[in-house]
Amino acid sequence: MPNLLLSYYGDDFTGSTDVMEALASNGVPTVLFLGIPSAAMLERFKDCRAIGVAGTSRSETPEWMDEHLTPAFAWLKSQGAGICHYKVCSTFDSSPKVGNIGRAIEIGKMLFNQPVVPVIVGAPQLKRYTAFGHLFAAYQGRVFRIDRHPVMSRHPVTPMDEADLAVHLSKQTSLPVSLADLVTIVAADADERIDRLVKGDDGILLMDVDSTETQAAAGRQLWRLKNKGGSFVAGSSGVEYALLNAWRDEGLIGPKPDFQQPGKVERLAVVSGSVSPTTERQIRRAVADGFDGIDVDPLELVGEDAEHALEKAANAGIASLKEGRSVILHTALGPSADRGGDIDRIPGARHRLGQALGILLRRLIEQEGLGRAVIAGGDTSSHALQELRVDALTTLLPLPQTPGSPLCTAHGNHAPTNGLQIALKGGQVGTDDYFAQIRDGRSS
Repeated sequence: MPNLLLSYYGDDFTGSTDVMEALASNGVPTVLFLGIPSAAMLERFKDCRAIGVAGTSRSETPEWMDEHLTPAFAWLKSQGAGICHYKVCSTFDSSPKVGNIGRAIEIGKMLFNQPVVPVIVGAPQLKRYTAFGHLFAAYQGRVFRIDRHPVMSRHPVTPMDEADLAVHLSKQTSLPVSLADLVTIVAADADERIDRLVKGDDGILLMDVDSTETQAAAGRQLWRLKNKGGSFVAGSSGVEYALLNAWRDEGLIGPKPDFQQPGKVERLAVVSGSVSPTTERQIRRAVADGFDGIDVDPLELVGEDAEHALEKAANAGIASLKEGRSVILHTALGPSADRGGDIDRIPGARHRLGQALGILLRRLIEQEGLGRAVIAGGDTSSHALQELRVDALTTLLPLPQTPGSPLCTAHGNHAPTNGLQIALKGGQVGTDDYFAQIRDGRSS
C-alpha cells in the first residue's frame, strides 16, 4: 500500500474507531480491521491512506501482549506506513498487570529497532490535556486532574491514581521518560531542544499537548522525528489529531469530505456492559425517549446456566423489537449497580461477559433483520464485536459534537452483519441523548 500515511493498533475497539473517525473525517480514507486481514480483504481497501487493527490489549496481561502484539506490530510494520501508532485510551488508564502501556511500548520499540518512542496523550478535541507531564480530563463541564477525575480515578479495573504520566509509566516499564513540555514544544528552537532530548537517549519521549497550538507543534515534531530513527509512536488519538496538522501543511491530504446523514431507523438494538455514570444517564434518557430498557444479570451470563440466561435476554429484546420499539439490554445502570467484584471472582468472566453480549446482539440482528446497532462500554465492545462475524469497519457518520463514537459500516462475509451500521461507545463518551442520536442517524 504505497500511499499509506499511517497504520495503527487500537488497544480496544472503541478507541480504534475513535482513530478511524479522526482520520476519515479529516480527509484520510481509513479502514479498521478486526484482526490481521486476509490478502483478499486487504485488497478491498487498497485505496485507503490509513489502516488499523482493533485489539483488546487494554484488558490483557503483559504475557498476552508478548504473544499477540508482537505479530500484530510486525504485520503493521510490513505495510510500510510513515507512522505506526499504538493507540491507547486518552485517559491512559492502565496498570502493570492489565493493559500495561509500558510493555506495549517496549515491544514496539524492539520490533521497530528505534531508540526513542514518542508519546502524545493530550487531545483537546476530546477535552484531554497534558501539561508538564500531567494528564487532565473533562467531566460534566469541568476539567480534573486525572487522579481526581470523578470517574477515572474510580475505574473498576484500572483506576488512575497518578496524574504524572512519567511516574505512571515507571510502574510499567524501566524505560526512562523524557518530556518535551509546553515551553519546549513551542519554543523558537524547539527542533534543537527536542533533538537534544532524543540524542543518545533510549526510552520514551512524552510530548505535552494542551491546545491547538501545542498540538500542531507536536504533530510537526512527530512527522519530523520519523526520519530520525523510527516511525513507532504511542498515545491517544491525539497522535492523529496532531499529525493531521503536519500532513495538511505538507499538502499530503485533501479537504474534509462531506458525510451524508443516513437518517432514522425505526428500531435500534443496544447492548451495554458499561458501569459509567455517563452511560447511566444515556440509558435513562433513552428510556424517556421511548426505548425499552432491559436489565440483564451479568453473573447469569457468565454462570453455569449462561445459555439459558442468554436465551431469556434475547427473547426479551426480540419481544420489544417485534412491537416496534428500540431496546437497550444493560448489565448495569451506573456505578451503584456495578457487579465487578463478583465478576472478578470468576476466572475469565469479564471477557466472557463481553462475548455473551456480542452473541446476544447478533441474535437480535439475525432474527429481526436489524440494520443498526450499538455496543456500549470500551472493554465490552472489544470482545462483543468479535461475535458479530465482522472483518472490518469504515466510518459512515462522524459525530463532531462527541468525537470518538462514530456510526460505522461493518464489512464481512456474514450476510446479516455485512453492511450493518454500528456504533461502539466508550463509557465516558457521548451526550445524554446519544442513543436517540444514533437511532435517528444524525450528527448532532
